[in-house]
Amino acid sequence: MAKAECTPKWNTLALRNRKTCPTPEKSFQTTFTPVSKDKNSQTAGHLAGGDTQSSNGPSGQFLARESIESPSKVLLMLVAGLSFSTRLYKITEPPHVCWDETHFGKMGSYYINRTFFFDVHPPLGKMLIGLAGYMSGYDGTFPFIKPGDKYENQNYWGMRGFCATLGSFLPIFAYLIVLELSNSCTAAIIAATLLIFDTGCITISQYILLDPILMFFIMAAVLSMVKFNQSFSASWWLWLVLTGINLAGALGVKFVGLFVIILVGLNTIWDLWRLLGDMSLSLVDIAKHFLARAFALILLPLILYVTIFAVHFVVLNKSGPGDGFFSSAFQSRLIGNNLHNASMPEYLAFGSTVTIKNLRIAGGYLHSHWHLYPEGVGARQQQVTAYLHKDYNNLWVVHRQQDNNSQSGNPDLVRHGDIVRLEHKETTRNLHSHLHEAPLTKKHFQVTGYGINGTGDANDLWQVEVCGGQKGDPVKVLRSKVRFLHRATGCALYSSGKTLPKWGWEQIEVTCSPYLKETPSSQWNIEDHINPKLPNISLSVLKPNFLEILLESHIVMFRGNSGLKPKDNEMNSKPWHWPINYQGLRFSGVNATEYRVYLLGNPVVWWINLASLGLYLTMVAVASIATQRGFSLEHSLVLVRGGGLLMLGWLLHYAPFFTMGRILYFHHYFPAMLFSSMLTGTKLCWTSFLHLCVWSEAVEQTNFYLFHPLSYGMTGPLAHEPGSAMADLKWMDSWEF
Repeated sequence: MAKAECTPKWNTLALRNRKTCPTPEKSFQTTFTPVSKDKNSQTAGHLAGGDTQSSNGPSGQFLARESIESPSKVLLMLVAGLSFSTRLYKITEPPHVCWDETHFGKMGSYYINRTFFFDVHPPLGKMLIGLAGYMSGYDGTFPFIKPGDKYENQNYWGMRGFCATLGSFLPIFAYLIVLELSNSCTAAIIAATLLIFDTGCITISQYILLDPILMFFIMAAVLSMVKFNQSFSASWWLWLVLTGINLAGALGVKFVGLFVIILVGLNTIWDLWRLLGDMSLSLVDIAKHFLARAFALILLPLILYVTIFAVHFVVLNKSGPGDGFFSSAFQSRLIGNNLHNASMPEYLAFGSTVTIKNLRIAGGYLHSHWHLYPEGVGARQQQVTAYLHKDYNNLWVVHRQQDNNSQSGNPDLVRHGDIVRLEHKETTRNLHSHLHEAPLTKKHFQVTGYGINGTGDANDLWQVEVCGGQKGDPVKVLRSKVRFLHRATGCALYSSGKTLPKWGWEQIEVTCSPYLKETPSSQWNIEDHINPKLPNISLSVLKPNFLEILLESHIVMFRGNSGLKPKDNEMNSKPWHWPINYQGLRFSGVNATEYRVYLLGNPVVWWINLASLGLYLTMVAVASIATQRGFSLEHSLVLVRGGGLLMLGWLLHYAPFFTMGRILYFHHYFPAMLFSSMLTGTKLCWTSFLHLCVWSEAVEQTNFYLFHPLSYGMTGPLAHEPGSAMADLKWMDSWEF
């Protein structure tokens, strides 16, 4: 590979001694643009040794920019051609649902049909998938039930093509970022090639997934960050604003977009700190820099992020499968929900018939039925469960401790501190608890239905507590968070979220918890409310405003993320597995006759990146020691600062996963892998191992040829079976292709 690189300028004084950019055959002159001395466009900052540099966004603070000459333009076109061709090749294969397409394809359909759903991620990625499907002629009717379902005559190619197109920009962005950081065409082409010929990057870009959309915004944000320079010029404002837009995009697709926000934030803080040390800038100039960044990198992304949710709520205005995850007040805004445009009494009263909904995610409605707990499971009394769907067996009647059936006129309201008895309307048994242990949550007490026609005992009494309320406060339908405290034992009515066995019809366990800390699992609200003796009000007056539903949606998403725990016998990938390419992930097919796609990184790419991480730290240590001893090492500043930015990006997108308790998958590493590939390119081009780099590139491309069936599909015996064409490529026992 020909080495075509440019020496960066470090300060305006160096312009008088600027150098040309040598290549193996010839040299070409690099044109540098002088830095403006005007205060409104003055660039600033001090480097070690008193050198002054241009103040731009992040990386350009220590590097000059060169206009893209013919060699880099040709290389960029080559990168773009290879990237798009490898990603769009066989985009319609296999013609059936693969892996998480069952989720995100279905969610795209929900947007087309305007049907409300719940997901643990922000909505932008699914909105864009739905828009791509709509624009390409997909009508939103395919059910996306399970992997392997045939698409048949559906126009699914538009959604796959959209994701593949965004994925095709990743090597292009990598090329431009590394070129900007290093002024080296060699470094840029190494980084881009690593991504172009990585089978993992190809696979994850070719399907209806959030990952290529997320990585597009991450890389676009980093590119914009390293491009804004020449303070307060038109191009400076353009790149600064684009940085903010892409930050909003990354966070709007997945919450892990926060990692690139932190990267940009840290770099911006460092930039402002250096500006503060530039004595040629007045405090007014520094304030202008601060306000510009505050607007473009904080206020603008926040406005765009909120706008994404505003569009989300406007489009998804019909009742759907996501209703049950949200509060009753939230559901009242959805067309087709039984609470939409309904009317009912505003305050709970004795004698009312109600449904009682738990506030945890998928906590369900308080429910009972004629079936008893089986022998050996607490007392053999009537089952009480939580049920996720609307059902007649969710109805309960609210009675006084000693009910007076002769009461006339308006009934008394139920208030904070009142003692009530809840009678199941269908079976006439009372909600009851006692000291028997719960079926699944053994440290909790069992909850049953007991007695008949209002008769029972002292274990049927519950004290109403309005969360955040005071004695005498009424219980408001839909809006009040309520706890039911058992009078005899002091425990709180609780939905554990655990699924009962078949004897419990696989409904959700309800217990009485002796731990009285307020949690969504022990909080309930009154949803349906029937009482002919009370005046009705329209529920439209109780609908939450935009800020309330925005806050609730985020609480529900955060709880949903934290609740993503591995199920029994489900493979849970470990973060330490990822950099070593320890284990891939099946996208499609499990046997010799099926079309198999397997997500696995190109081993040469991933292991070079892994070695590069360690070698980079060694090189930085050596460069730092040499500089301290007075030696001047060419390009050491690029290595330390340009490479340091990429190293920080890798750490921010990888290290946090070690602290997460949720289930993790191999694909979570790919944003970090982008940074490690760019770091490899930045580092290798400054070493004396140029011939080794060229050799590695050749090996990488050969490896791509060998492993490309993992991305583009394979049939026949699996690698561990006799006669498999992939047998010699199973270099690790943990690879399952």
